[in-house]
Amino acid sequence: MDKSPRSPKTPTKFNYEKDDSSFWEKFSTLGRKKKIKEVQEVQEEGKYAIDSPGMPNAPEIPPEDYNLEDNEQRSIIQPQCLNLPQVRDLLQLLIDWINDELVEERIIVTNIEQDLYDGQVLHKLWEKLTGNKLNVLEVTQSEEGQKQKLSVVLNAVNHTLGFHHTMPKWTVESVHSKNIVAILHLLVALVRHFRAPIRLPENVSVTVVVVKKSGTKLTAEKFEEQITTTYDDVGMKCERDAFDTLFDHAPEKLQVVKKSLVTFVNKHLNKLNFEVVDLSTDFRDGVYLCLLMGLLGGFFVPLHEFHLTPKDQDQMIHNVAFSFDLMQDVGLAKPKARPEDIVNADMKSTLRCLYNLFTKYRNIA
Repeated sequence: MDKSPRSPKTPTKFNYEKDDSSFWEKFSTLGRKKKIKEVQEVQEEGKYAIDSPGMPNAPEIPPEDYNLEDNEQRSIIQPQCLNLPQVRDLLQLLIDWINDELVEERIIVTNIEQDLYDGQVLHKLWEKLTGNKLNVLEVTQSEEGQKQKLSVVLNAVNHTLGFHHTMPKWTVESVHSKNIVAILHLLVALVRHFRAPIRLPENVSVTVVVVKKSGTKLTAEKFEEQITTTYDDVGMKCERDAFDTLFDHAPEKLQVVKKSLVTFVNKHLNKLNFEVVDLSTDFRDGVYLCLLMGLLGGFFVPLHEFHLTPKDQDQMIHNVAFSFDLMQDVGLAKPKARPEDIVNADMKSTLRCLYNLFTKYRNIA
């Protein structure tokens, strides 16, 4: 510890050094005590704000979690929520899924907060799921380097997930600070987007306390944060149907089905001088689906309702979603696939969608 400055010795018969030193030491001690007292008061205010009446089931939160800077806000999960069966199941399911995906990388995740915060695992997971490579350093040790890498990784993830104009429920800061709620939202979004072969526990929620400091005052608000909801669709391995059987056990018959569907769609798209070659990629922007619905249903599809030349994934998703609306308008059941599945060129989803059209309209000229 640095010593407090002392007054210089003076050649007099009185020795002021001791008295001056005592004064400065007392002054320094008073300053430290005042600072400690302020910290204690802020912590006590935070504890009172969280434990005060009107906040039943007060969370047990360490003081360092609400030791905030001025105007800083922090979301803190109630620790006891992590012991809820559904939350534990969700955490273990996500850990097992990540480990299954990254088994070839010899990466083993045991704790979501500790293993994902620096971007290293997320980097490898994104590359595995997309089949693309990300130009970023493999390993970074410094906090600044970790945040820079995490920023690049999350930017790629957000682009893949379609967060171009809306804000996701995670940030570089929240993930790097090991905010488990933000990390769970991120992983659930990846599972849903890439149709992971797992069944997520439905309607999982956790209690979150949002603590905010303004001046010397701390306020806290508790609310339920929903992590998963009820899903109409589930992972591919949980949704076995004829196409799963064809893919797994009868690839030769699958080629026959594909050929029949190509013949069917081209029979109608040729009326507009369009032709499909690859079922998965040619339908991923949604344009052919919109035009096909008009041709099959015998109605004109207003061109301002969809993007004839979509420029990004958002516009592609809009097109496919619009075609799904048209399908329901003509009496077809809501497609089990999501628009994102078609845009991601998921062959099974595209085949299921086109087969429904084939079943209804195969006999029309």
